[in-house]
Amino acid sequence: MITSMKKINLGKIEKVDLRNVWETEDKDFTPWLAEDKNISLLGDVIGIELEVESQEKNVGPFRADILARDTATTHYVLIENQLEITDHKHLGQIMTYAAGLDAFSIIWIAKSFTEEHRAAIDWLNRITDENINFFGIEIEVIKIGDSIAAPQFKVVAKPNDWTRSVKKATNDNELSETKIKQREYWTALKEYVSENGNSFKMQKPSPQHWSIVALGRSGFQLSLTVNSQKKTIAISFEINTDSADNNKNYFDILKSNYELQASNAISDKLSWQRLDDKRVSIVQLSESFDFMDNEKRSEQFAWFLEYVNKFIKFFKPKIKGI
Repeated sequence: MITSMKKINLGKIEKVDLRNVWETEDKDFTPWLAEDKNISLLGDVIGIELEVESQEKNVGPFRADILARDTATTHYVLIENQLEITDHKHLGQIMTYAAGLDAFSIIWIAKSFTEEHRAAIDWLNRITDENINFFGIEIEVIKIGDSIAAPQFKVVAKPNDWTRSVKKATNDNELSETKIKQREYWTALKEYVSENGNSFKMQKPSPQHWSIVALGRSGFQLSLTVNSQKKTIAISFEINTDSADNNKNYFDILKSNYELQASNAISDKLSWQRLDDKRVSIVQLSESFDFMDNEKRSEQFAWFLEYVNKFIKFFKPKIKGI
């Protein structure tokens, strides 16, 4: 028996001229990109949670388009915008601004990249250490029929993690067994989170006893830690802005208003630590686990997944209001 095929109507994707959307870079595109929802869109593409610090930031006699922070590390992120094909002038500006602002991540956004400039970004990523990151991002605007035009970011050049992992591997003989285990542990936890819903983003795994989860505001973060001597793992909500006085004030506000709620929402084992002798203040939850014990790893990862999500759900909205 022959049945008739259902007719399917599909629209055609059309590209919109960037200048029809943003007439100028400094007065139109840069302010648009600096809006929270749009800078978040860019951050999702490159895997960095961004918080805008300033627009048209002075660098000597020059001005950088956007200066942001990586909320996980608080490092500066430079964003240079160009709604045309890349040119040498902007490449030079990027290098000047990055040096002047001590930026750790540099994002060059353009209509399109020449092969030469893409190769230049790749070369910069090869010769710099793992803490410095260069990204080449192409932007386009598309629509289907009479739909509202939508922006789309495309990564065309980025840090080569494989190359850097090879470089790092050559130095493994300089690392202790514990350090190597730490990096392997965070790598496995990051994969576990990804396989179980990817509900939060972890930083790139490193040979250290902590890993950071961003909360969307610079100076506030979650620190995941492992302690092989005490045989504990922990999650700490850290208040660590540039000002110790502000940190203590934020801590006092949160503790006085939300301590009981946090106990109910997260755990009654939370430890509120003002730490008057330090700049940072923390709210910590710990559990008895030896991170070196591979047989208990699935239990540890499940614990981290459950409680990191509880910390995020509770504290993220609170820090936006203080």
